[in-house]
Amino acid sequence: MSFDPTPRLDGKVAVITGGLGAIGYASARRLAALGASCVLLHRKGEDADARAAALPGGEGQRHAALRADIVDTPSLQRAAAEVQAGYGRCDILVNSAGHTRPVPAADLDALTDELIDELLRANFRGVFATIRAFAPMLKASGDGLVVNVSSIAGFTGVGSNLAYVAAKAGLDVVGDALAKALAPAVRVVSVSPGAVESGFVPGRGAEFADKMAATTPLGRIGRPEDVAATIEALATTLRFVTGTRIVVDGGRHL
Repeated sequence: MSFDPTPRLDGKVAVITGGLGAIGYASARRLAALGASCVLLHRKGEDADARAAALPGGEGQRHAALRADIVDTPSLQRAAAEVQAGYGRCDILVNSAGHTRPVPAADLDALTDELIDELLRANFRGVFATIRAFAPMLKASGDGLVVNVSSIAGFTGVGSNLAYVAAKAGLDVVGDALAKALAPAVRVVSVSPGAVESGFVPGRGAEFADKMAATTPLGRIGRPEDVAATIEALATTLRFVTGTRIVVDGGRHL
């Protein structure tokens, strides 16, 4: 058996929720560069079609952007039906959609019932609903991969707020359960960043990033490319990995 140091993804189809976000789009660029056709799911990106068209492409690749909201299951079902009709397959599902809001852990009153429900819906239920919608195609692939973009908050208990912590912890555990339930046709892996250079958490700017970098062993916070590189590896070389988390945080959790 020959060894290919740069496995290709020609003929594969990757669906990426939050596909216009920092991590989602960085992942799409990497997967597209290796030959995959990428479908970017988004809620309201006015430049979505242009950004899909700007992805690397070659012969046989067709990138697209589809509007879908992970908290709206019918929209996910429609998106899955469009992918089935347009591509006939889904081999890779990257769940990078979600949102949060900073609430100090000690401020119990600020974490209202409504906010808890909103964050669990967006960061846990919506991810599960996306997997549920695309599971038939992933299983039919016989070589499916689900990557859930999680967070070290899910095992450190420290994050933007406690509902976000709970959502990510739940996502990790359910991901492990799904890795067993969907095996051997589909692998399921959590990728857990720490702080990442993006606008994901409102109100956190350069001062916050500098503070996080100063207390991270590798001396900086993460970049979207760090997370995307891990997702690329799972799709190409890390093929005996399922039912676990890969931490990409520069040692932040230590």
